[in-house]
Amino acid sequence: MAASLKALLVDDMAVERMVVSSMLRKFHCEITLAKNGKEAIDMFLEGNEFDIVVCDKDMPIMTGPEAVVKICAMGATDVKIGGVSADDNAMEAFMCAGADDFVPKPVRPEILQPMVQEVINKKKN
Repeated sequence: MAASLKALLVDDMAVERMVVSSMLRKFHCEITLAKNGKEAIDMFLEGNEFDIVVCDKDMPIMTGPEAVVKICAMGATDVKIGGVSADDNAMEAFMCAGADDFVPKPVRPEILQPMVQEVINKKKN
């Protein structure tokens, strides 16, 4: 089966990028990686389109919530944005920034999968 979703994974930790990428691939996502919020913003500014963004909270240069605010301000309304963090206060920070969903770290497939499935279902309709 071909990749059905374009996913942007934003995390400064290589191990996290590897683990979450592996999960997203199992859900038939084509993955683009960014190491911080600024790289994620640059991807959008270059004209890349994504169906889903999975974004860590604490990163150098630009945090996840800061990136979410900018992505939303660019009018990226067709993208589902999920914040990811082990920080107990992160969910509120991401939701206030405009994220659609939140996944606690360590990321588990059974928590990530419903978020991806929602995007797949939306694309089918």
